Order: sequence, then structure tokens, then C-alpha cells
Amino acid sequence: MFSGPVPFEISKLSSLSSLDLYFLQFKELSLASLVGNLTRLEKLDLSGVNIFSTVPEIFRNMSTLRFLYLNDCGMYGEFPVGIFKLPNIRVLDIKFNKDLSVSWPNFQSWSSPLEEMSLACTNFSSELPATMGNLGSLIVLDVSSCNLSGSIPSSIGNLTNLIYLKLSNNTLVGNIPASIGNLIHLTFLDLYGNQLIGPIPVGLANMTKLTILSIGSNQLNSSIPIGLANLAQLTILSLISNRLTGSIPIRLANLTQLAILNLNSNRLTGPIPFRLESMTQLTILSLDSNRLHGSIPFGLANMTRLTILSVRSNRLIGPIPFMLANLSQLTILNLGSNRLTGHIPFSLANLTQLSFLNLGSNQLVGPVPSELANLTKLTILSLGSNQLTGQIPFGLENMIQLTILSLCYNELTGSIPYELANLTQLNILSLGFNQLIGPIPFGLVNLTQLTILMLGFNQLTGPIPFGLMNLTQLNILVLESNQFQGQFPISIISLKNLHLLDISDNYLSGIVSICNTSLRILDVSNNRFSSSLPQCLHDVFQGSEVRVIRLSENKFRGLLPRSLANCSKLEAIDVSNNQFKDTFPSWLGNLPHLKVLMLRSNKFHGQMFESPEANYEFPNLRILDLSYNSFIGKLPINSFENWNALKSENEDHLTYIHTAISASGGTYYWSMQITNKGQDRVYDKVQEFFRAIDMSSNRFVGEIPKSIGDLKGLNMLNLSNNIFTGYIPPSLGNLTNLESLDLSQNRLSGEIPQQLTQLTFLEWFNVSHNNLNGSIPHGKQFDTFESSSFGGNLGLCGNPLSKKCWNSDSSPPLATVSEESHDSTGSPFEFGWKIVLIGYGFGLIVGVIIGNIVATRKRDWLMK
Repeated sequence: MFSGPVPFEISKLSSLSSLDLYFLQFKELSLASLVGNLTRLEKLDLSGVNIFSTVPEIFRNMSTLRFLYLNDCGMYGEFPVGIFKLPNIRVLDIKFNKDLSVSWPNFQSWSSPLEEMSLACTNFSSELPATMGNLGSLIVLDVSSCNLSGSIPSSIGNLTNLIYLKLSNNTLVGNIPASIGNLIHLTFLDLYGNQLIGPIPVGLANMTKLTILSIGSNQLNSSIPIGLANLAQLTILSLISNRLTGSIPIRLANLTQLAILNLNSNRLTGPIPFRLESMTQLTILSLDSNRLHGSIPFGLANMTRLTILSVRSNRLIGPIPFMLANLSQLTILNLGSNRLTGHIPFSLANLTQLSFLNLGSNQLVGPVPSELANLTKLTILSLGSNQLTGQIPFGLENMIQLTILSLCYNELTGSIPYELANLTQLNILSLGFNQLIGPIPFGLVNLTQLTILMLGFNQLTGPIPFGLMNLTQLNILVLESNQFQGQFPISIISLKNLHLLDISDNYLSGIVSICNTSLRILDVSNNRFSSSLPQCLHDVFQGSEVRVIRLSENKFRGLLPRSLANCSKLEAIDVSNNQFKDTFPSWLGNLPHLKVLMLRSNKFHGQMFESPEANYEFPNLRILDLSYNSFIGKLPINSFENWNALKSENEDHLTYIHTAISASGGTYYWSMQITNKGQDRVYDKVQEFFRAIDMSSNRFVGEIPKSIGDLKGLNMLNLSNNIFTGYIPPSLGNLTNLESLDLSQNRLSGEIPQQLTQLTFLEWFNVSHNNLNGSIPHGKQFDTFESSSFGGNLGLCGNPLSKKCWNSDSSPPLATVSEESHDSTGSPFEFGWKIVLIGYGFGLIVGVIIGNIVATRKRDWLMK
């Protein structure tokens, strides 16, 4: 490659007509000095030369210039508009100068000789001018990725000499003008990646010379015009990511020269036309993410040039045609997320060029064919979410290029083959939700490229291998709901790339350390841990990434670490059902994102706050469970006023309490156990708008603060089994979202406030075993409660109690309380997933993992 300065003598060649320095590299190049004297220049090609300067104004005076190539030169600043109007300019190529700002000239009343304008990847930030239709000589127009806005002017139909038109990757809006059908000489049309709407113009059928038609990633909403079948020269047809409806026209089978047909991500219905088998030149057939039904046509086996066959995420039924084994050139076969039945054909083992095989999320049965071991070029094998049985076959270790192996959500039995340790390129190993037994093979510790290891919901036994600490690339480790026992290797928690660790529902013991500042989610619940939390927890939380900590259902003891107050990103902590002995963690009150605080069934004691008048913000707290502890004293008077998230009304959108697993993607959904409507319940998904306070079974005293009536977002309030005295505050009538209210087992006196009849969503109400008197309110929800809701109050009378009031029709007038209408109905709880992994960025993995792991069980994992 030539280097050094441009020879000075070149600038002296005043009669020079052509200068081509294509992709030569110079130490320094002054463009103005170079061309200043070249007044007869007709062609200048500086493509790929690193000029890094503005375009000199001197170009406007180069009247003999016919061909100007300045593409990919690092040009910046304003492009001189006058260059467009050079009298002899034929070709203007300034593409790939992203910092070059270009403005359109006015082409009105101007006969331009321009034949080619290649302006791609420059910065216009303007609309296509209507006067562009006057450029009657244009043959090539490329303004892709130019920040163009506005609509495509109808005058573009005047450019009848165009053979190449590329407007892709802008923000063009509106309809594709019908006049575009006038461009009958076009061979290339690309409108991909805009915001175009409306129908596909039927006039496209006039462009019989088209070889490439790409109008995907818009918002087109018609059916596919039958007239496209007239485009006999087409080799590529891409209509992906629109809103196209109707069926795939059978006449498209006439496009016998077509090599690529991509109709992904539309709303197409009907069967896959059997006549497509006549498109024997096809190398790519992609129909993903539509609503196609029927079976996979056997005739597709005649498309022997196919390298990619993808029909993922449709409604296809029936067996996988065994004749697909004839497609010997296939590298990608993606049939996932349909309703296919039957066995996996062993004949697929003949597709020895396959690198990607996804049959996940269907209804396939029978064993995993051992013959698949012949597919030694596979990098992705996804068979999850079917009904496959039998053992994981031997021989998979021959697939030494595998990066993803997903067999989750099946009915596989037996042990995990030790030979999987040979798959040293694996990034993802997902075997969860099967019936696998035995220990984790020690050889898996050699899979040092693993980022995701998911073995949860099996019947695996034995200790967890210490060697897993060698998997230094691990982001996600899920071993939950097995029968692991023994001490958990504490070194695993220290893995520097680990974002999520779930070892819940096992028989593990030992020490749990949370010294890993990269860890976002830790779930060790329902094991046999019995230690106090290690001292390192007190020192390392400054700047911690931790979002969720679940330590429930163990025997942890001692104090909660005060350094948790430094976890500024903490969203939820659950230490329920342990033996922590501490005071209320008021020092968590300044955490801005804390939504859930669950201290249920421990040995917490003392007053809730230092004084009832103290202010503790807890600005985002939604769920607080202090039940079954030994708290004493009065409830805080002022603190409720600061709990803003408990004051907010129901949110309009239905989302669930969740947190991000990592910056690259993935979502963890919160689950919980709480006493609601008189029963202990486990909820695997909790809607964002749910608000709950449970302070039951403590020794709180004094009156119930009136300020609780300000927490208008509350859906559940349980103050039962305490020593509250005084009246039931009428302000509770403001809690119009309340579904469950339990004040039983206290020493409350006075009458039940009539304002409580305004709680029209109230399903559970219990004031039994107090000292209440007077008439029970009636009307609305109060007419649905049974006598057990009021029992143990000798002074109460009226329905539903057998004791009648002397004057049951008299009742005190209603006090005025604020009342707002609400549209939401029903409980905010839904059964669903405990964990969903989605969006984990692995490129082509998108179809694989989503197709693999679906929400059909109590708890799910989804990967992308």
C-alpha cells in the first residue's frame, strides 16, 4: 500500500482529466491544494482515502467535473450545495461520511445531467424534496440511512429511468405513493426500515425487471398483492416485520427465480401453499412469527437448494415430514413454537450441514434420536418444551461445536451423561424441568465457556461440586427444586460475572456470603442454612448491584447487616421464616427502589421505629410483612404520610414486580408467600399495583393511626392479633382499593364505621374478637360477610349475627370522605412464573430459547 505525502507535482497537472487515488493512504492530504489547479478534471476518485476535512468550496467551480467519488473519506461539515448543480456532473458519490451534513438544492426548472446520486450514511435530517422529480436522468438513487423524514413525494414516479432506488433505514412516513409503479425499469427497490403505512401498491406489479424487492420493517397493512407474481425476475422478496394479513398467494410459486423469500413477523394466515415446492431455486424460506396453520407440506423437500428453512412461531400441526432429510444443504432448520406432533424423525441425522436445529415448544413425543449425534456441525440444538421421554442419548458429545443445548421442559429421565463434559464450547446448558436423577457430573466443571447453567426442577441429588467455581464466565446458575444436600460451596457466590444464583428448595447447608458486588439476584430460600450472615456482608455493599435477596425458609440467625443500607439498587428482600433476632430495619428507609420488605416469622422485637413521631420515608415500598414477630409499641404517626408508593392509585398498565438480571437482558419476577383473605398463600407472580401491609401477630398497642387512611393504594391490610385499642378510624373508608381488611383479635371498641361500606372491592373483612358494639353496617359488600367476621364482640348486633338490634334501621350519618372511581376488578395476584429469563442477548438465539421455554409450568425460565 502506498503511503507518504501526495506528490506535489500532481497539483501542477492543470490539464489532468482523471485522478484516481482509490483507497490509497497518505500521511497528509490537503484536498483544496490538490485540486485547486486541476481546472480540467473530469473524474476524481478519492474513495476510501482518509481525508478528514470539509469539502472545499472550490469544487463548485469545477465545471468540467463529471464523476466525483468522495465516499468513506471522513468528510465533515456542510456539503457545498452548488456541487449538485455542476453543469456536467453525472456521478456524485459521497456515501459513508456520517458527519457530513447535506442540504437538498431546489431542483425546480432545472435540467440536471445527474445519473447517479449515492448519498447513503450522510446526514440530511430533512425531507425528500418534491422537486426531485425533475432529475429525469437519474439511474441510481441511494439515500439510505440519511435521517430522512417526511413522506416519499409522488413526484418520484417521474424518475422513469431509475434502475436502482434505495431509501432504507430512514424515518419516512405515509403511504408508498402509487406513482412508484411508473418506475418500470427498476431492478432494485429497497424501502426497508421506515415507518411507511397503508397497502403495498398494486403498481409494483408493473416493475417486471425487479430482481430485489425489500419493503420490510414498516407498518404496511394490506394483503400481499397477487400481482407480485408477475415479477418473474425476482431473486429476493422481503416483506418482513409489517402488518400484512391474508394468506400467502399461491401464485407466488410462479417466481421460479426466487432465491430468498422472507415473510417473517406479519399476520399472515392460512396454510403454507403446497405449490411453493416449484420454487426450486430458493435458498432461504422464512415464514416465522405469523399465524399460519395446517401441516408442513411434504413438497418442501423438493427445494434441494434450501440452506435456511424457518417457520417458527406459527400454528402448524402434524408430524415433521421425514422427507425434509432430502434438504442436504440445510444449515438452519427452525420449526420451533408450533403444535407439531409425533416423533423426531431420525432421518434428520442426514442433514449433516446443519448448524442450527430448533424443534422446541411443540408437542413432540418419544426419545431424542441418538442418530442426531451425527450432526457434528451443530452449534445450537433446541428441543425444549416438548413431551420427550427416555434418557439423554449418548453421542451428543460428538457435537463439539455446540454453544447451546436446551432439553428443558420435557420428561427426560436418567442421569446427566458425563460425556457432556466434552462440549467445551457450550455457552448455555438448559436441562431444567425434567425428571433427571443422580449427581451433577463432575466433568461439567470443565465447561469453562458456560454463561448459563440451568438444572432446576429435577430430582438431582448429592452435593454441588466445588469445581463449579471454575466456571468463571457464569452469569446465571439455577439449581432450584432438586434434592441437593451438603454444604453449598461458598466460592461459587464469589464468581465475578455471576448475576443470578438460585439454589432454593433443596437441602443445602453451610454459610451464605453475599460478598459479590456483581450479584443481582440471590435466592437460597427453603434450605437448611442456619448460620448468621458473615461479616463481609457488612463491608462490601457500597456500589453493590444486588436487587433481590431471598433468604426465607431457613434458620438464619443473628442481626440483619446494617450495610444493606448501602445497597442503593435493592428492590426486594425476604428473610421470612428464619430466626433473625433484631429490631425493625428502619435504616432501610432511604433506599429509593425498595418495593418489598418481608420479615415474617422471625424474632424481630422492639418498637417499629425509635419513636411514633419519627419519619422514615420508604418512598417506593409496596409490600410490608412484619407478621409473627415480637414488635411492640405504637404504630408511627408520621411515617405513613411518607410512604408515597402506598398512596398511589392503581396503575393503568398490568405489569408484574420484576427486576433486570443483567445489563444485556433477562427478567426475574418476584414471588411471595403472604396471608391474604384469611389464608396463607404462595403467589408466583405479583402485579406491580398490588399494595399490602401485614403487621399481624405482634404486640402493637395504642390506637390505629388515622393516617393509614391516606394509603389509598392499599389492597390488603392485616393488623390482626395485636393489642390495638380505641376506635376503628373512619378514614379507612378512604381505602377504596382495599380487598382484604383484618382487624380481628385486638381490643378495639366503639362501632364499625359506616364509611367502610364504601369499600366496594372488599372481599374479606374480619373484626372478630374485639370489644365492638352497635349495629353492623349493611349494604354493598357488608351484605356478603358471614357471622364469623363479627364473632366475639358481645356488643355487636344485626345481620349476619343472630342478635338483633333494638333499632336496626337507625345508623349514624356518613362522614365525608374522598371517593374515586376505579375500573380495575379482581385480585391483583396471578399464578404464573417465578422466574422468566428473556432477552438474553445471543443474536440468532432469539428464536431458539423463546421457542424452548414457555409458561406452562408453575415456574418458568425463558431465554432469548
